[in-house]
Parts: sequence; structure tokens; C-alpha cells
Amino acid sequence: MQVKFGTDGWRAIIARDYTYDNLKLAALASGRYFLSHPDKANGVCVGYDTRFMSKEFARFTAEVLSSLGLRVFLSDSFVSTPAVSLYTRDQKLAGGVMITASHNPPIYNGFKVKASYGGPAHPEVIDEIERYLPEVDPADPAQPAPSLITMVDIKTHYVDYLKSKLDLGLIRESRLKIAHNAMFGAGQDIITRLLDESMVNCYHCSVNPGFDGINPEPIPQYIGEFVEFFNEVKTDVGIINDGDADRIGMLDEHGEFVDSHKLFAIILKYLVEVKGQRGEVAKTFALTDVIDRICSKHDLKMHLLPVGFKHVSRLMTTNDILIGGEESGGIGITSFLPERDGVYIGLLTLEIMARRQKTLSGLVEELFEEYGFFSYNRLDLHVSDERKQAIISAAAGGKLTSIAGYAVTEFGDLDGFKYHFDGGWLLIRPSGTEPVLRIYCEADDRDKVEKVLSFASRLG
Repeated sequence: MQVKFGTDGWRAIIARDYTYDNLKLAALASGRYFLSHPDKANGVCVGYDTRFMSKEFARFTAEVLSSLGLRVFLSDSFVSTPAVSLYTRDQKLAGGVMITASHNPPIYNGFKVKASYGGPAHPEVIDEIERYLPEVDPADPAQPAPSLITMVDIKTHYVDYLKSKLDLGLIRESRLKIAHNAMFGAGQDIITRLLDESMVNCYHCSVNPGFDGINPEPIPQYIGEFVEFFNEVKTDVGIINDGDADRIGMLDEHGEFVDSHKLFAIILKYLVEVKGQRGEVAKTFALTDVIDRICSKHDLKMHLLPVGFKHVSRLMTTNDILIGGEESGGIGITSFLPERDGVYIGLLTLEIMARRQKTLSGLVEELFEEYGFFSYNRLDLHVSDERKQAIISAAAGGKLTSIAGYAVTEFGDLDGFKYHFDGGWLLIRPSGTEPVLRIYCEADDRDKVEKVLSFASRLG
């Protein structure tokens, strides 16, 4: 079977495994699930990003779903993943499909399933869809039903919702100069539609399915040229979104990268201390320990979850979750949507800066002053299976007693192998969306982080 759903949907290399036949399997199996949903009569929606042939793949998906008798609302332009989730929820649909491979290299495309509540499908839903896969056939003779397919403006629906959920007037009054790096992805043109164009310097806000040779992921190794641009245009803050705009990275006024660990903590502090909001907090296994300290200070229940926003989203639909997030730039606020959203989180950070009258670096420094300095980095090892297994075997079972000379104080294997040591932690786990081994580290010193990552990469 060539279709296998991972941490966040099915992704595969275009023309090798991501073919029309396999896409038909994914669509038919998902359609079988949608037909079992109580809202099946309301239909489903299909959106797509800026990747190679995403528009064509989305149209094909809509046709396959219509062949099952489902009413399909097909986006009339490329849209972000959260826009599809929002439309699914607001129109009370049985579900949605987003054609995207998110932050993966340009040779990939993918297939994300969105649930009726407006977020990633729960793991048991994906399990059900996968159980349907052996029962469907790409040679299925069912014919598309064009009369069941309606083109809709999902993007405008999303933009209007953002207007209702943010203090855009406050942001405009601040006259912040913003640089937005859409990474050639689906988040382009949204911020300029919400703020005065004179406030926004756009970068890589055009369609380029090759992504200029980089992965559209908002992390330091893919934003070097943007930092140069940022410094040239003398901007106050930078917002960086991935290919389907559900992830976020930012630059402070000095061009320093601010990762989702710090953004999550800054936003949590704001919601609780300034807005007076309460609720539970959900974080995945690879996110900063500072969240634990903030929750402890404010007596907030915290949930520790496996990697993957689908686990966070589940709790957002069952518990009183205030905010949830993950290491890879995905942060969601339940009162907005049980979904991560890089554009919304970027704009909310601007709102915080404007209301607090602080720079982004000032907000980070405030965090450090209260909870101590912390640094973070991640290595993505593209190594042979033999080398990958050697590292995993060396880390498994909690057998390491020291990490780069630092004594181990705690071990956990909720998702991968996580070792706490004096001043930080190390996590080793295979990616659920790419053929790489990820090594994560947080510590109270930048040099310590690099020393630990180097140690972990040589294990085995």
C-alpha cells in the first residue's frame, strides 16, 4: 500500500508515490469516512497550497469525492491550512481536505484531513480512513459529479474572521514596520489585506513551486537571505510562515530569530497576566520546559503530549484548553480555532508588542528575567537507516547516564527518547513526516546546546 498517514497526514514525493492513483485511494478512503459522518449532507471542502500541481490535485480530489455523492466546496484560490479548517467548522461540514506538504521539500505534496470541529482529524479518524484503504480501488469507475462541486472564496472567509479576532486598529496605530516572509507559500497577501500596505515589506510573497531551492520551513537554516533583507529595509519585526501557513517563526528588531518556544511562552504570559484568561495548557514532548514553569506559577494544569498537533487539537475539543503548541512552530488558541495558525499567531504577537509597548526582543528579555535564559536548537540528520538505527539503539531504554559530560537526571519515552540533564534536555526521535532523524536540545547556555547536539549525532 503506497498511502500511509503519518504525524500530520499523508505526504509523498510527487510522481514517485504521490500519483493520481494513490491520491484517488486517499480521497476514496477519506470519502468513505465523510459519508459516515452525521454532517455528510452538508458536504466537505477542499483547499490547496502553492506547491507544484496542488491546484490540479485539489480539483481531482474534489471530483473523486463528488463521485461518492458528496457535495464539495472547492477553494477558488490557494489558501492556508487554517483557512480550510475554519471553513470546515463554520459551514458545519463533514470534514475537509487540504492538498499540501506543509514545510516538506518542494518534491513532496500531501493530503491533510480536517475534522468538522475545525482542526486536524483525531488519530482514530485517521485510523478509520486507513482501514478503508484496502477496500478502495484506483480503478473505481465512479464518475465525477460536476453539479456537486461549488467554487468558494475560502480565503476571504478566513480574512474576515481574523479581523474579528485581532485588535488590528491597535497594531495599525503602533506603526510597526513589518517584514513578512511567506516562503512562497499560501500565507502570502493575507497580512497586507489586514494592515496598511505601507507597514508591510513582503518577501517571497509570490508563487514559486520550487521554493527557491529551500524547504518552506520557518527555522534558521532556511531564512538566511530573509535576515539580510530584513536588516536592509530597517524593519521592527519579521513574521515567517511555512508553506501552508500554519507554522510561525519570527525575527526581532535586531534580526535575531525568535522560535516557537519563546513565542508560546510570551503568548501564554500575555493571555494569563494581561488578558486575565484561565484554562489548561497543552504542549508536545519537544517544547520548552519554560511552559511548565509558567503553568506552575499560575496554577494552570499542563498536558504533556506526543509530537504532532493532532494530539493538541484533540484536547482542544475535549478539555478547557487555553493554548496548545509544539516545537515546530505550531501554536493554537482554542478561542480562535482548535488548529495551529502561523498568520494569526504572528499578528497576535504584534498585538502584544503594541499593547505592551515593547519590542519583540524586550518581550524575550522579560521572559529570561523571570524564568532564566534558555537556548534551543534542532538537528535534522539525513543519514542511512543503519546509522539512524544505531543512534536510536544507543538512546533507547534510558541507558545513557550522562549527556556530553552532564549527568542525566530524568528519562522519558513518551515520543522518542528524552534525557533531562543539569540545565537542559535532549530528545532523539525519527520524524513522522520526513525520512530524517531529529535531535532536539534546550539548555541554559548556547554552547551547551551545540555540545549536546554534537554528542547525540555521534551516538552509536
